[in-house]
Amino acid sequence: MPKPVLTILAGSRPITGLEQLEALADVRLAADTGELAAALPGTEILYLWDYFADGLRENWSRADSLKWIHVPAAGVDKLLFPELAASEVTVTNARGIFDAAMAEYALAGILYFAKNFPQASRNQRDRRWQYFPTANLAGNRALIAGTGSIGRTTARLLRAVGIGTDGLGRTARTGDADFAAIHASTDFAVVAGNYDFVVLAAPLTPDTRRMLNQEVLTAMRPTAVLVNMGRGELSDQDALTAALASKSIAGAVLDVTDPEPLPASDPLWELENVLITPHLSGDSQTHLPALAAQFEANLTAYLQGRAPANVVDKRLGFVAAGA
Repeated sequence: MPKPVLTILAGSRPITGLEQLEALADVRLAADTGELAAALPGTEILYLWDYFADGLRENWSRADSLKWIHVPAAGVDKLLFPELAASEVTVTNARGIFDAAMAEYALAGILYFAKNFPQASRNQRDRRWQYFPTANLAGNRALIAGTGSIGRTTARLLRAVGIGTDGLGRTARTGDADFAAIHASTDFAVVAGNYDFVVLAAPLTPDTRRMLNQEVLTAMRPTAVLVNMGRGELSDQDALTAALASKSIAGAVLDVTDPEPLPASDPLWELENVLITPHLSGDSQTHLPALAAQFEANLTAYLQGRAPANVVDKRLGFVAAGA
């Protein structure tokens, strides 16, 4: 039985686990749009190793044999153009790989403000030994927008340090194993004022785009801290910048922005109550091997006639289980 054709869109990113994949499939490599155009005819499986590389939509008509696309990322918003969403091509993602690292990032961002590290950094920069108060985490409350695997892992970690955690999801519900309560995302502004920390870990969909808007920001406590590790477009960035500049909320930790990279002229860079990181919350020293092993296992299942894991509901824009 011939091996299926597997095209890997690698961009300039070195491929982890290539030798194992070559034993399972007829591998074609594409570094850019032109090479992808040449590789797509006859391709059954497309592996978007470099998720940020472009070229699939403009070459969609050349994907004459495509059955499955795997995205080694949690969010698939960049990929789901209308032609793909309407097709019968299966899309899978890397659900589960980034959970622990992103939960740790959220906790680190919360600690950054609770322990007043911005003041510590200013004092160190000025060579000034000056006492300042800090806060305990126990007894605080966090609202986590996004009740998938990343949001749940984050909730469990925050609970371990004494932070009460509620979720924000598609529908309101109780009796959840990881959240004391889950509020409907349509009630974000209604409940936002009850929390010390708001964490954005939701997928980007038409329903979640700019879910953190002026109404929500106005409802938040002036002592509240925002952590956004989902997508920059989950917030109205102009409204967020204004809220931070006026200190109507206490601070923000932003791993994602709109656009990315954040332009050097953007006023967010100058705000002392903002910590900006370059979209790295899910990364660790082990995430690339884990991504490669996950895809190899999924490819093995596919070749054995079993359904691949982490199938994205293309109507919703994410893996629906637990969402």
